[in-house]
Amino acid sequence: MTSPSVTRDSIADAHREITPFIRKTPVISAAAADFGFAGCPLTFKLEFLQHTGSFKARGAFANLRLRDVPDAGVTAASGGNHGAAVAFAARALGHKARIFVPAISSPAKQALIRACGADLVVGGERYDEALAGCEAHAAATGALKVHAFEQVETMLGQATVGLELENQAPEIDTLLVATGGGGLIGGIAAWYDGRVKIVSVEPELAPTLHNALQAGVPIDSPAGGIAADSLAPRRVGSLMFEIARRAIAEAVLVPDAAIREAQERLWQTLRVVSEPGGATAFAALLCGAYTPAKDERVAVLLCGANTTAVRF
Repeated sequence: MTSPSVTRDSIADAHREITPFIRKTPVISAAAADFGFAGCPLTFKLEFLQHTGSFKARGAFANLRLRDVPDAGVTAASGGNHGAAVAFAARALGHKARIFVPAISSPAKQALIRACGADLVVGGERYDEALAGCEAHAAATGALKVHAFEQVETMLGQATVGLELENQAPEIDTLLVATGGGGLIGGIAAWYDGRVKIVSVEPELAPTLHNALQAGVPIDSPAGGIAADSLAPRRVGSLMFEIARRAIAEAVLVPDAAIREAQERLWQTLRVVSEPGGATAFAALLCGAYTPAKDERVAVLLCGANTTAVRF
């Protein structure tokens, strides 16, 4: 098959293709005052309610439905969420999967990958080392490599979050999105294409897109912090970067302390459990990294909830 480009038409096509396999996740509204700061009502997109607990299922199904899958199955490298989504999609569609994750991957995410029936390989300290293992496996076996962000079909799937949100909350002016490799925010920015202000939020210890935009090209950046298992590749993808330069309005950074506070406030106010990466976008409002204008209608994407922080 020939890979499409990331356009509104191709995003809509991908959405039709994956709709039978994904959940339409809800939105809710809450007052900023409920969280202890001034501002207009907020809209939250609860994408952590997606299959496997993150937005990643969208991109996984887009890959497996829009590309030819060989008998050798599929393989992916991941901090955890992407791997779980690929494992889930592979099982749903009858394919074998081998997933590579680094040692920093959350135990909750590793357990989820195994529960989805994939062969899990844990090795190396960071995502780049897991990616090397994945690429070696693909070269040796012919398995289809499903990249977490540097793949058009991945971005098309993630972009359907934006399509869905526009239908659910057409009134918003601004959308805050956590950024790792950039497949999610790049896809969403391609969908909105300047019609909504897209703000990237990253941990201070993993300023991948922030540094790339300053440099004018994707460059290696630090890859640490409490959200390192989901928001700390060494550099953003080149596919998303071309979109980012024209369609992402701002890239802000937040400290780990603000991410922890965001997790706590989301639980206290909404009874939402979020992993650090999933709470990062909201952290920008709490710490003042992003301050909305008066009457600005702001939406926050809560994108992941795979954590062992809450036990029952």
